[in-house]
Amino acid sequence: MNKYARSSMTSRRNLAALLGSPILAAALLTALPNASATPAGAAACPAPAKAIGLSTGWKLQLPLPTSSGSPQEVKQPALATYSTSPWFTTKSTCDAILLRAAVNGATTSNTGYPRSELREMTADGSSTASWSSTSGTHTMVFDEAITHLPQDKPHVMAGQIHDETSDVTSFRLEGTSLYVTSYNTTHYKLVTSNYQLGTRFEGKFVVHDGQVDVYYNGTLQATVDADFGSGYFKAGDYTQANCTNSSPCDSSNYGEVALYGVDVTHS
Repeated sequence: MNKYARSSMTSRRNLAALLGSPILAAALLTALPNASATPAGAAACPAPAKAIGLSTGWKLQLPLPTSSGSPQEVKQPALATYSTSPWFTTKSTCDAILLRAAVNGATTSNTGYPRSELREMTADGSSTASWSSTSGTHTMVFDEAITHLPQDKPHVMAGQIHDETSDVTSFRLEGTSLYVTSYNTTHYKLVTSNYQLGTRFEGKFVVHDGQVDVYYNGTLQATVDADFGSGYFKAGDYTQANCTNSSPCDSSNYGEVALYGVDVTHS
């Protein structure tokens, strides 16, 4: 018998003696979930950013409205310790960030869809990143799993490159079909038609010489022609549904991504 089982038996006998009834003691202990399952002093998961060793070069965009109605943003250094369940929190296994956006979430001015996404900033987090696709090499590698899709329109974008006006390329899941997109061509390249929710994969964007090479689990999937001057990376959940095309129109209807790690380099 392990020490926790012995402790549980001792607690039950002590409580029975105090209450004068073993039956009442058993009922009370049963009503207290995990009363003896977790050892005293067990550590909680760290804040999301710390859980995956997130660098300072990001800000968070949330589907939660400010007083003006625009989405909330969290910048460094606050992001290092920030968490808000269930929109941006640490997975129970303590090894990933869960990013969630419900169909009724607040949206930015240039889209009708909600997001819980990390947006690339400069290395110290002080200003927004902006780089050219025709100068140098810009790479983002991310380890993630898409974990939940909205109803009626089960579409989520997870990991993308954005330029001055729109998304350049992304990984987009529609039901079980995972695509690489190219601007408005949402089905530019089918990566797999049998994606299962919760399956981890490594995505990689390499931007150079006016193009983007897109990799899935180390294999080149597509090359997207992309000549732009103000690019940046995004990682997380960009739910491609809202209250006009997905029901119910509430927080129970959402897209979600588990982000296990993300790394950006510029050379």
